[in-house]
Amino acid sequence: MTALFALATSLLWGLADFGGGVLTRRLPALTVVVVSQAVAAVVLGVLVIATGGWSEADGRLWFAVAAGAVGPVVILSFYKALALGPMGVVSPLGSLGVAVPVSIGLAVGERPGLLQGAGVAVAVAGIVMAGGPQLRGAPVQRQAVLLTLFAAFGFGAVMSLIAEASTTVTGLFLSLFVQRVVSVAIGGAALYVSVLRGARALPEEGGAAVVAAALPALTFVGLADVAANGSYAIAAQHGPVTVAAVLASLYPVVTALAARGILGERLRGVQAAGAGLALLGTVLLATG
Repeated sequence: MTALFALATSLLWGLADFGGGVLTRRLPALTVVVVSQAVAAVVLGVLVIATGGWSEADGRLWFAVAAGAVGPVVILSFYKALALGPMGVVSPLGSLGVAVPVSIGLAVGERPGLLQGAGVAVAVAGIVMAGGPQLRGAPVQRQAVLLTLFAAFGFGAVMSLIAEASTTVTGLFLSLFVQRVVSVAIGGAALYVSVLRGARALPEEGGAAVVAAALPALTFVGLADVAANGSYAIAAQHGPVTVAAVLASLYPVVTALAARGILGERLRGVQAAGAGLALLGTVLLATG
């Protein structure tokens, strides 16, 4: 069950990242974050009411609040790092966030077997390579590296926090709802401040009509991100966190393959090799 749900997480996160990346080419990044998360919050609110999730409210919800507060800051830091570039360095570094939940798992006493340990090492190497690391060329600004490492740590922290937010399915709906409400509140405040400072909340050409036309895609991104959080929480609760975190972090491979299949982008040699290593690591983890 752990492997199945963790791999579902990587698929959903990879598709959500791909969709978000495509949307930010047409819409301001903050608008994409706020609208997609707001749609997800509405859907989750309906699920909480339908399943009676409010009865699961307890002290664990503070983990969801923390995850919701960290999420928008992390995403914006990552977008800023991507803007500073080069993306060939920033993207692979962002996947290093897997070290956070893996370290927590080891700290609480998890000890993967020899085969699983090898699978972790191979998969992590594949994840980084799948991002297409740039080993030469344009210099990397120190700010870009710091922002990326901060984002990576934040991504890993969100994974760990949401895994601790509930122990039941109905409680998970409530935790994800609380996380999204906090994210929308913080992201919305940031969007409001940016508009006051002269930034645009809507694209220059088309305005609100462009956002309305993109609403189905924004909905998909928001719901895929929510579903990924939920499936990771289930994976982490039913098996070793070290295994769940690594398998769930295969999303850069999914994003790269989606770009290849949908946009026709060619995979670099290092990306293809990374995808192969990630697959090998997955097999080792599953058989270990």
